[in-house]
Amino acid sequence: MNSSKIKVYLIAGEPSGDLLGSRLMRALQQKGDVEFFGIGGDTMQQQGLKSLFDITELSVMGITEVIPSIPRILRRINQTVADIVKIKPDIVVTIDSWSFCSRVHKSLRKLNTGIKQIHYVAPQVWAWKKRRAKTMYKYVDKLLTLLPNEPQYFTPYHLSAEFVGHPVIESAALSADGQDFRLSHRISQDQIIISILPGSRHNEVSRLLPDFIQAAQLLYSKHPDMYFVLPTVKTVAQRVKSMIADCQLPLLVVETEDERYGAFQASSAAIAASGTVALELAMCNIPHIIAYKISKLTYMIAKKLIKIKYVNLTNIMLNRLVVPELLQYDCTPQNIAEHIEKLLAHDELYQKQLQGFADVKQYLSNGQDTPSNVAAKIIMRECQC
Repeated sequence: MNSSKIKVYLIAGEPSGDLLGSRLMRALQQKGDVEFFGIGGDTMQQQGLKSLFDITELSVMGITEVIPSIPRILRRINQTVADIVKIKPDIVVTIDSWSFCSRVHKSLRKLNTGIKQIHYVAPQVWAWKKRRAKTMYKYVDKLLTLLPNEPQYFTPYHLSAEFVGHPVIESAALSADGQDFRLSHRISQDQIIISILPGSRHNEVSRLLPDFIQAAQLLYSKHPDMYFVLPTVKTVAQRVKSMIADCQLPLLVVETEDERYGAFQASSAAIAASGTVALELAMCNIPHIIAYKISKLTYMIAKKLIKIKYVNLTNIMLNRLVVPELLQYDCTPQNIAEHIEKLLAHDELYQKQLQGFADVKQYLSNGQDTPSNVAAKIIMRECQC
């Protein structure tokens, strides 16, 4: 490695990867003179990244939902590869979004650029498409995993994989102040706050938010002292606001990370889409349920392909049902409201969750260092090789 700036090309395709990328950027900046290029969202751009294009174009999930987007995504893959070739970075680090990122990696390998290639966040081969573990070594030089059991799926197939720790253990949610949140929004101490988290993709919000709002209305009809907070992200904020305009609930939409996490800490319970947000809630000891549904065709195909008992990471890691999973046909306003009532009553489900959350915290830790710092050390080491 010479004395000039290290060029790091980062690719994050959705908000959770964007947050992970911003933390990684901060950690890398503390370790050397680094220049960033690539694709990212608001939080990465706040750290100095000028994104090649808006990541909302890549934030699509579900088979029937992806098909119409294929021509646009293929154009973006070609554009990304051309940009990498032009910039000639020292290393390319892709973050999650393996469907998009794998195609970028494959194209770079074909071009024989000699650029180091790393992927951060392992594809969930323990859930489906296990064959991917056998071929990833062809396209990336190293894999950084969030879960301690993941390297074992890849190392037998010639891919160097290292566990760095899960980013939720360094989430700003852990240090947020629920009392400050109440004061800043003039929410009485007597009001029960419920967080509503319908996801960060347009198709998730469209499909889940109506049921979540109807569940909130059912709860409010029984508990007029309830107050609802809906943390969202810039990519879907306008859609969210238009969908809740006439909901006739005491409902606050917040868009910043600080307010999001303040809402978590002020909440007595939460209704969440499956994903990283559910782990953040677990780390904050916020009782919650997850509810999710996809198109009928995607659901039929997924049932045949996915071979795991649970979909929520807390349940998967502990191999027991700690967080209720209201999926597809079980994702109804009545079911959601009923489970939130149980959590608010501090019954057996509530106690089971608190114990499970303690076990999750232990499972996800990787010593005293933060996951982003561990990842940054590995990336800097790879740049020196």
